[in-house]
Amino acid sequence: MHKPLKNHTFASLFITMENQVRLFSGSATKDLAEKIARAYGKDLGKISHYRFADGELQVSYEESIRGQSVYIIQSTMPPADNLMEVLLMIDAAKRASAQDIVVVLPYFGYARQDRKDQPRVAIGSKLVADMLATAGATRIMTMDLHADQIQGFFDFPVDHLYASSIFISYIQGLNLPNLTIAAPDMGGSKRANAYAKHLKSEIVICYKQRTKANVVDHMTAIGEIEGRSIVLIDDLVDTGGTLCKAADMMMERGALSVRAICTHPVLSGKAYENIENSKLTELIVTDTIPLKQQSSKIKVVSVADLFAKVIHSVQNHESISSNFIM
Repeated sequence: MHKPLKNHTFASLFITMENQVRLFSGSATKDLAEKIARAYGKDLGKISHYRFADGELQVSYEESIRGQSVYIIQSTMPPADNLMEVLLMIDAAKRASAQDIVVVLPYFGYARQDRKDQPRVAIGSKLVADMLATAGATRIMTMDLHADQIQGFFDFPVDHLYASSIFISYIQGLNLPNLTIAAPDMGGSKRANAYAKHLKSEIVICYKQRTKANVVDHMTAIGEIEGRSIVLIDDLVDTGGTLCKAADMMMERGALSVRAICTHPVLSGKAYENIENSKLTELIVTDTIPLKQQSSKIKVVSVADLFAKVIHSVQNHESISSNFIM
């Protein structure tokens, strides 16, 4: 008959689980990975990234990870090499006999291709999910997916975090008069409604018509704008065209101020120029993607503490639901 475990045995099990954690970073978001590791209380593991003369990438773990819980931290924004690097890191960890391979994707690239909305197109996010699984990932941790249903593309656990817990505190600290949350398009209405409910504010929904991708032809809004402090909510900002057009339209209709909160600062094309020349008071983003340049209107808040806290909870089989507001 087995004897019951004593308290010190539970403590030793806890320490053992923590000691089995190894955090590794890809090359694209190393600054964020270092912040996560520092918040978690561990140094990043040693890994080498080597390129052949033609640009082909090779990765190699420079320490033993046999039987360890390996956390690979890397956002997969363009170029595609960032995704390929993650896949190689997963494969190398699997072949090095890691026990668990958790892929931390602060920004999940190709998430905008989440459905077949026209004939003869790929579902890019499903393809990426399949590649991650085939490479050997056992769990995915990501933030503010473009569509919640992407979680269903995986046959293993997905920890889908929300930046709302960080952004809501920021909004509350502004003490804005007549606060109103706005969705920049119909697809973002669910996200905006969640913020509005928590902040007990009014909501506005923008309606836009596109002539082609990244080009907004016409925009209007449903809801009260005049005399309101508007905060636009979105999961990412790419060229900034939608946000800037919405801000300009709302200021023309009598808004007191217009701010935008977007988790992932993709910021491609003329995004920085568009934002600087717009009537946006400020754009608040996270560090899931590093900024290409600085801007007087762009403020960055870090998600490192949140990811470190969730990694700790996952590693010790604790609930992570307390970290969610949405």
